[in-house]
Amino acid sequence: MMEETPLETAPSHGQVTAILDRGASFEGKLTFEGTVQIGGHFKGEIFTKDTLVVSESAQVQAQIEAETIIISGRVEGNLFARRRVIMNPPAVFRGTVTSPSLKIDEGVVFEGASYMPKP
Repeated sequence: MMEETPLETAPSHGQVTAILDRGASFEGKLTFEGTVQIGGHFKGEIFTKDTLVVSESAQVQAQIEAETIIISGRVEGNLFARRRVIMNPPAVFRGTVTSPSLKIDEGVVFEGASYMPKP
């Protein structure tokens, strides 16, 4: 049975293609296609033309470049999203966000800066 995800976290064009789940730890450079969900610890760089989902249990220290970035966990670093960034509670974010669209829900801790380039 597939776990139900909030409307804005559900990928619009496919299912999750890889998961780094709770208890897993990875350090390095991650490049992927499709939607990847991180629920464990990650440190390094993430590059994708698709969607990255950071779950509540995740702790990420990274430079991230993606189409769409959805955060519910702890993220520290620089985000570059070509389409949008969505932060849902209990997310804690420290760093910079560069994206044409940024949504921060009530209850999210945001410490940093945001830059919104014109499309």
